Amino acid sequence: MDYTVKILDINQITHDVKEFVTEKPEGLTFEPGQATVVSINKEGYQDEKRPFTFTSLNDDRNLEFTIKIYEDLQGVTDAMDDLKVGDELIINSPWGAIQYKGPGYFIAGGAGITPFIAILRQLKKDNKVDDNMLLFSNKTRKDIILEDELKDILGDNAIFTLTREEVPGYYHGRIDEAFLKRHVKDFSRPFYVCGTPEMTKEINDVLEKMGAPSDSIIFEGK
Repeated sequence: MDYTVKILDINQITHDVKEFVTEKPEGLTFEPGQATVVSINKEGYQDEKRPFTFTSLNDDRNLEFTIKIYEDLQGVTDAMDDLKVGDELIINSPWGAIQYKGPGYFIAGGAGITPFIAILRQLKKDNKVDDNMLLFSNKTRKDIILEDELKDILGDNAIFTLTREEVPGYYHGRIDEAFLKRHVKDFSRPFYVCGTPEMTKEINDVLEKMGAPSDSIIFEGK
């Protein structure tokens, strides 16, 4: 089912990430971590559909999407950079495999953090953050999405690593086998993984090699 929603607010989150707040259709419900298919309600874009995750909570009055803008790609996200308050998006019914299964490790690369934002916000709201840990990889510090909020939710359990920049207080390098060995203490717990397809496959392979049961690794497309 398609819904047409008006953009109510747009906020700049990082140099290339924007938050879009829209109307919420009556009766629409979703689980934290789920996504929807989005297109722009303008001539030439209605059929150009892309998946984006809800970063709002189901109980919120409005919907929120946190979207990385790829200016070098002439496509939907580039066109979204030109949208204004009052423009409209077309969204579909919620879907997605990334849902919370209990305390564990959230492993994200870049915009792969977006499914985890609503999950972590819901856990904070419910006072159930427990000892969840986030391992979050970005190219540089300026690329980190919602760093302050993630630190507020998780405290010292928010671990950031930078692949193209060395900054005091941040790890340097990719999330690889050595990095996981350093930070993961219990491979029987759930692992939530989201990043590029290449990153997701590589991390899944490493986790299974290190003893994580395959049914404990949660990722989109599983």
